[in-house]
Amino acid sequence: MGFIFAFILSLTRHFRLILRLVKREVVGRYRGSFLGLFWSIATPILMLLIYTFVFSYVFKTRWGVDNSNPYEFALQLFAGLIVFNLFSECLSRAPTLIIQHVNYVKKVVFPLEILPWVVMGSALFHTLANLLVLMGFMLLLHHSFSPTLFWLPVILLPIILLTMGLAWLFASLGVFIRDIHQMINMLLTALMFMSPIFYPLSALPDSISRYLLLNPLTLIVHQLRAVLLEGKAPDFIALGCYTGVALLVLWTGWLWFDKTRKGFADVL
Repeated sequence: MGFIFAFILSLTRHFRLILRLVKREVVGRYRGSFLGLFWSIATPILMLLIYTFVFSYVFKTRWGVDNSNPYEFALQLFAGLIVFNLFSECLSRAPTLIIQHVNYVKKVVFPLEILPWVVMGSALFHTLANLLVLMGFMLLLHHSFSPTLFWLPVILLPIILLTMGLAWLFASLGVFIRDIHQMINMLLTALMFMSPIFYPLSALPDSISRYLLLNPLTLIVHQLRAVLLEGKAPDFIALGCYTGVALLVLWTGWLWFDKTRKGFADVL
């Protein structure tokens, strides 16, 4: 109960500050560019067009859901990458978060625990932009929409909780172990290819696919495609189990960060 109270108190107390920093983060990424924030939409549109051309026309790859639709693979691939990009953007930056904000550690009384929230807020902004692009592409292809798409927040919430827990953990470890940044990038690459982003889970034999479920991306990728592209209801039992594990990771990451933050100034 103490963790839940401290977690909610920190989030609510610093919510306005988090929003300001997220806005600065998003705007700062495109500051000085001619198109500005439009790049957040232009980039996923360009990538989706590239995926469509390469996989649908060059490799003539089919997903297996609707072989008569040459664009189905691009939709399935892009949906999977939306989940991966949310996960990887937060974790790839987590190990250097504290190091890049030394002034917050040494000179200013600053709630360091909100830094992963700022990165998460920026990642969620781009996730929303990617989802809008995907839905726009679905409209152009006359792809049917199902009311199940309203379950998207339920699908994404567990991986947000898991990612935040890992972000706090890696943000702290990155202060004491500088090699953690390179290790995380290697792990993320492995997780991308060991999750059903470029292939359907059904294409693998049961003896292999059951192990892929240990990948934190697998279930969320599969469920997002189900509710958005296939019009299927979420697997609430599987998501409930995932959420339980995510909450445990969230608690562990928060506790570790809170216990080790006193040593940041000495190391930096």
